[in-house]
Amino acid sequence: MITGTKGTVKLARKLRSEMSLPETMLWRELRKRPGDYKFRRQHPAGPFVLDFYCGALRLAIEVDGMAHDSEPRVMRDQERSAFLSTQGVATLRVPAKAVLQDIEAVVLRIVVVCQEREARLAERRSPLHHPADGPPPPLGEDFL
Repeated sequence: MITGTKGTVKLARKLRSEMSLPETMLWRELRKRPGDYKFRRQHPAGPFVLDFYCGALRLAIEVDGMAHDSEPRVMRDQERSAFLSTQGVATLRVPAKAVLQDIEAVVLRIVVVCQEREARLAERRSPLHHPADGPPPPLGEDFL
């Protein structure tokens, strides 16, 4: 699991008590484990704090409000996404406006993204051999 520095952990703890309205609304739904996926809120990751994080899928969810439209914030978001990508973590950005307007649709979209990511990760973990076919033949024997 990805984690952060002592300072980032301390900041994450503080931010848990200062979540925005869209973050709070989304957390109320994500803590119910939609689709059986477990999420953490305000999760420290390197020098960043992720709004929500699913460790099993290595998926970060960021709720973007109007503040994320400013140029410095866009640059910081790109830096965060690039860092997370190097750590094998995908990022899903959710507009705060969408959370406020239709939370059910947002949660449904998150579950679909989780399912797609789970399928993609399962493909990568395919075994090198087929244990159901039995062990490999002893040295010197030919395949039939």
